[in-house]
Amino acid sequence: MPNLVEIVELAEALETKAVYLATDRCTVVRNRNSKCSKCSDACLADAVHAEKNKLELDFDACIRCGACTTVCPTEALIPLDPMDVDLADQIAHALDKTHDTAIFACARIASKHVGDPTKFAEVPCLGRMEESLLVKLAALGIDDIVLVDGVCKTCKYRATSAITDKTVDDANQLIEAVGGTAHVRRSSEFPEVALLQDARQLVGEARRGWFLKTRDRAKDATVKTVEVVALKSNNQVVASLRERFKISEDGTLPQFNPERRTEILDAMYEIGEPVVPEIDTRLFGYVTINTDLCNACNMCTVFCTTGALSKSKEKPADGDGSYLEFQAADCVQCNLCQDACLKKCLTVETVVPTDELFDFEPRLIWLPKPSRRPGVLGSTRNKK
Repeated sequence: MPNLVEIVELAEALETKAVYLATDRCTVVRNRNSKCSKCSDACLADAVHAEKNKLELDFDACIRCGACTTVCPTEALIPLDPMDVDLADQIAHALDKTHDTAIFACARIASKHVGDPTKFAEVPCLGRMEESLLVKLAALGIDDIVLVDGVCKTCKYRATSAITDKTVDDANQLIEAVGGTAHVRRSSEFPEVALLQDARQLVGEARRGWFLKTRDRAKDATVKTVEVVALKSNNQVVASLRERFKISEDGTLPQFNPERRTEILDAMYEIGEPVVPEIDTRLFGYVTINTDLCNACNMCTVFCTTGALSKSKEKPADGDGSYLEFQAADCVQCNLCQDACLKKCLTVETVVPTDELFDFEPRLIWLPKPSRRPGVLGSTRNKK
């Protein structure tokens, strides 16, 4: 059994990674024709790259801002610093003291000791904030949600500010779409309810907190030690790309459920009924197909990451053509169906009808019956 020092050292080593790569969710890994570059576009340190069927992250170069985990549509980049569940736990404890105001602060402003650390949740950068937790807070009746920055315009990581603005705009639009009264806002100052009254209390809290955290950390490290040892003992061999993406019986690549999107829809349902006809968001998509160009090859359904597009068992009454089924609630706007389309007849739009977003029944998209391609022998006979 390892001693306490070894356990803590191992925990520190494991905690150096701020992001976990779920590579098989990445659209570029699934299809090299994918044009998605959202993670690398958001990265300030040029640490993350998705190209040639590979998703890679330089952990030494990573600045731990979390922006890549926010913009990734397929959740292929999962934040570990903090994890979503840990961030939710932080804000839950803070709300015990602030009640109706949920406050998140970046590490830069938190380090100035202006705010009471027991009254806000801290993230390395506000670029780490994403919509699901914000909408869930609104569903719980929290009307004032504040993201406090360390004056982004003077921060060397200020390029993530645009991502934070988009998160705030999207969260507010989703809340308002179902009649919610909560409002998400940005500020460079802590609300009065979160201001630190006496800086001397931080000394006592720091001492007590150190012992408590050390105890909890030792427990966590013990669990991680067991997991690492078990992983090594299993001597697992990583499957090849071809093996991992073996076509299933229904003719598609492996699919997954986007957890954050599901949480957002559940939270919106808790808030109320849709009050606007449509939502313009980066979180969900709306597929249209130009049937004059489509040859019903179904490549879009093969590469769909979530199963939002699928072949339908329904048949047209006149027997002409076939149907695809599209579920807006499952579309994460990864655009892989659009990139994989051989005829370039499919488009993923950002504006989604709210009634379709909350409809349990999929929308049927009619596809024409593909025209026959004459064979070599057939074309020869025709010439005669």
